[in-house]
Amino acid sequence: MLKDITLGQFYPVKSPIHSLDARTKLLGTLLFMVAIFVVNQFYPYAFMFLLIYVVSRMANIPIKYIAKGIKPLRWIILFTFVINIFFIKGGDLLFALGFMKIYANGIRTAIFMAFRLVLLVAGTSILTLTTSPISLTDGIENACAPLKKFDFPAHELAMMMTIALRFIPTLLDETDKIMKAQMSRGADFESKNIISRAKNMVPLLIPLFVSAFRRADELAWAMEARCYRGGDNRTKMKQSLLGKSDYMADFVMVAFLLLMIGSRFIKLI
Repeated sequence: MLKDITLGQFYPVKSPIHSLDARTKLLGTLLFMVAIFVVNQFYPYAFMFLLIYVVSRMANIPIKYIAKGIKPLRWIILFTFVINIFFIKGGDLLFALGFMKIYANGIRTAIFMAFRLVLLVAGTSILTLTTSPISLTDGIENACAPLKKFDFPAHELAMMMTIALRFIPTLLDETDKIMKAQMSRGADFESKNIISRAKNMVPLLIPLFVSAFRRADELAWAMEARCYRGGDNRTKMKQSLLGKSDYMADFVMVAFLLLMIGSRFIKLI
């Protein structure tokens, strides 16, 4: 399951999406996330899934690789789906058994939330898969550059966010190593008994936290040894410049958001 998590990983291939500026991809992801919560009907989600498919093909990323990143969240999606079914009321009563009642609005909301979670994970995965950590740091810093006039720590914020994303696959690899070491000592992480699996997670979490703090300390010492002082008077070897393809991508995403907003007024499903 740990190998299925793709968030925070970079997929190094050449493609038109990879060559876009990080700011363009950040804006596109933000507009896509807004579009997810704007729609109030089912049929616009078909266009969103189609957009994910087209972008993944343009980025030369197998759609199965993106779908694999959703697999670890299946239990969260299922839990959210069930909670909405039983706790959202309204509309026609479809099923009743004692205190358990299922309404039409509950099923509708549950499906909406499931679609939204899947699209959120897929959209953010494409951002990290097509953007290297360094480019992502520069993109966040450049996007927050106007806020520097108000003493906003744009560089520090970008660095923290990028390090956090970059540490996701690193900690997953460390977790996999610790799990294999514990399994060689008799730990059972694949038992069908949920209570037993939860107990076996305790000896996994302690060394994982120790390893995470050790890596963070090593990173701090490495940055200190290289005289890292934040974004003050730092120059960049590669300057981020917006090209025609970036403006075209921004135009497409703005048009897509407007289309999704317009779908609120076109009642089909």
